[in-house]
Amino acid sequence: MIGLLGFVLAVVTSPFKSRLQREAENAALRHQLMVLRRRLQGRVRLTNHDRWFFVQLYRWFPSISSVLTIVRPETLGRWHRTGFRCYWRWKSRSSGGRPQIDTELRVLIRRINIENPLWGAPRIHGELLKLGFEVAQSSVAKYMVRRRGPPSQGWRTFAQPRAGHCRHGLVRRSNDRFELLYALVIVRLDRRALVWINVTAHPTAEWVARQITEAFPWDDAPRYLIRDHDRIYSSVVTRRMRSMGIRDRPTAPASPWQNGVAERLIGSIRRECLDHIIVFGETHLRRILRSHARYYNDIRTHRSLDKDAPVARPVQRTGSIKSHAILGGLHHHYARA
Repeated sequence: MIGLLGFVLAVVTSPFKSRLQREAENAALRHQLMVLRRRLQGRVRLTNHDRWFFVQLYRWFPSISSVLTIVRPETLGRWHRTGFRCYWRWKSRSSGGRPQIDTELRVLIRRINIENPLWGAPRIHGELLKLGFEVAQSSVAKYMVRRRGPPSQGWRTFAQPRAGHCRHGLVRRSNDRFELLYALVIVRLDRRALVWINVTAHPTAEWVARQITEAFPWDDAPRYLIRDHDRIYSSVVTRRMRSMGIRDRPTAPASPWQNGVAERLIGSIRRECLDHIIVFGETHLRRILRSHARYYNDIRTHRSLDKDAPVARPVQRTGSIKSHAILGGLHHHYARA
């Protein structure tokens, strides 16, 4: 105590400090004396009020750091930083934010996500829009099930699938005997509708020409048909297109991006269907692809169509929600009944 009092006299008599600085240093010393008198035994115990007092005094008069003896200057700086963080955490606290969605909708999001492990937030969001729910896609992603590994269907789903302008391309798929099968797909650009799909084990130019004839009646042929540079599109195919009034528009060599709609469709068929099914033959593959084509055109929502299907789906707002399995449960259709 004697040392502190002597230091107080030295500070007060210093001629190089202003009156306010001397009063601040005296206040700091007096408060330290109060803290020391409050100590019963052991180390000095500081309250939050003590810390606030020293920090505020230091902010106004940094020179008090020279008279602080019960704490170190770096401790005072740490208190100041902690108070700064607490203040701005309180200042930036949430004032309510976006209201939580209903429990029923959260349960429905988890249900759709569990029943369709291959679906992401955009697909689930599109289904909810068709069921009359006004919810943001970010909210759908927030309430989806968190999975540790990549999504995959179960054994039950895996076994069930056994029992204006147009673009087209070929899909290759092997069966259970590792024999290659080929599927021809034709898609319209305006609504991304899958116009035609068929399967063969021996693709020829005559077969492709026949598929084009069957895909477009004489009064419904498109004006242009965009294709790649596969050798199968020989003079037989081009003559058939000319006779139907279709202008042939091949893409540049090694430029799949010029046929992007068909390439994306082929990728969707692989990711959403063929990669999860063992094909047992040409008839089996044809049945699977035609079932997927009906789902693709009538039910599946597309981001490029503002979360609508190629064949426009009406928005249903009343009734209980029922799910219908597609491709043995690989996908589901949700509708109100």
